[in-house]
This record gives sequence, structure tokens and C-alpha cells, in this order.
Amino acid sequence: MDMLRGAQIAEAGLTDWRKLAQGLHARYLTDDFATGVRFVAAVGEAGDEIGHHPRVTIGPRYVDLELVTADAIYRDDEGTEHVVEWVTQQDVDLARRVTDIAAAHQVDADPASVSEIELGLDAAGSATVAPVWAALLTGDAASQGRGSPSDEVRDATGRVPNLWFDDLAADAAPAQRFHLEVYVAPEVAQQRVDAAVAAGGTIVDDTQAPGLVVLADQEGNRGVICVDTSAVQPD
Repeated sequence: MDMLRGAQIAEAGLTDWRKLAQGLHARYLTDDFATGVRFVAAVGEAGDEIGHHPRVTIGPRYVDLELVTADAIYRDDEGTEHVVEWVTQQDVDLARRVTDIAAAHQVDADPASVSEIELGLDAAGSATVAPVWAALLTGDAASQGRGSPSDEVRDATGRVPNLWFDDLAADAAPAQRFHLEVYVAPEVAQQRVDAAVAAGGTIVDDTQAPGLVVLADQEGNRGVICVDTSAVQPD
């Protein structure tokens, strides 16, 4: 099934969901754990009908859901097909079903609270170092390049954050090479940046804001606030 572009996701008008990194994310607030379990059971039944299910995390008063297709088709500029983890029409269809189920179970969405963390590593040769990180993070050599046309390391079970590689010039000066990327809902991105600055951080680069804002702590360690602006409905 073909992957959906950001504009297609935005056009779907999924009010409960936000596109973060590769998938669609939603948080639903519940009165108690039992309510969350019943809600997830209903979502599971809906998923059974179409043969597709979300990743689920249940807490005492919330349910977090992620929808992503493991074998979406991406076509590059040359027309070559790649199998990637990304949003497809089946994710959009199930997201709509989940929204209806939530209404029936009287649980409210809290889309501004969703987030996703990825790791970034500057590397001169990702093909060389990726096997080491695949082994360290997941213990599975197949996690290198899983769901991506690159050397990115992705755990099939979602136990650890994805690790992607950024090209590093061979003559680059020594510097921080690992950083965190924090994907958030568009409506809270500036609030998150402001909070980091108020806590003593500094903005290093906001030329790509609101999509990417690079921040540093007092010792120069960097992190990035990320928003998938391509999947945001225009005002």
C-alpha cells in the first residue's frame, strides 16, 4: 500500500491525531484503567475487521495509540520502490474508526500531549557503524534499515527509540555527535521551546522553525524540537 504524503494526511482532517515522525499518534484520557482496557478492546475489534492494529500503551488514566504501516511503499525520484514504515490509507481509515469508538466510550482525545523521541548520530560512515548500534539497541541485525531506505536502526517492537544517522564530514571538528529529536504536536511546539529557554537553554538554530528548532543546554548539549509541518491542516 502506498505511503501517504503530508498533504494527504492533512486533508484527512484527523482531529484526534497528530503526525509525528513516521506515524499517527493519539492520546485518549480515561477515568480509570478499566475504562482504558475496554476502550482498547473495542479498538482491537475494529482492527481485527481490517487486519491492522495500532501500537498501544495503557496508563492509569490514558491510552496512547500509534498507527503506522510496516510495509508502506515509497517511490523515490527515479521511480524505485522501497518498503518503509509510514502512514497509509489503512492507518487513516482506522484512525477515523478509533475516533468514533472513543466518542462511544466517552473518552476524550488530548492531541496536544502526544510526543515521540528519536536519536540522531552524526557519523562519517553510517553503513560501518550502524551494525554496532543495531546490536546494542535491539540485538537484531535486521533492525538496520528496517522500514527505511537508509541505515536507520528501528526496533520492530518499538522498545527503543529509532536511531538515524546524519552525514559527518571526515574533517569535522570534534563536537557532540548524539542528540535527541523530540516530535511534538504543532500547537505546543513554541511552548516547548519557550519552556526550554526559560529553564536556561538557548536557541541554536530556528531557521527551519516551526519544523525544526535546535536548542542547547548550558553546557552546549543539543536537542531538537520537531514538528511535521507537511501534515498540518492550513488555517
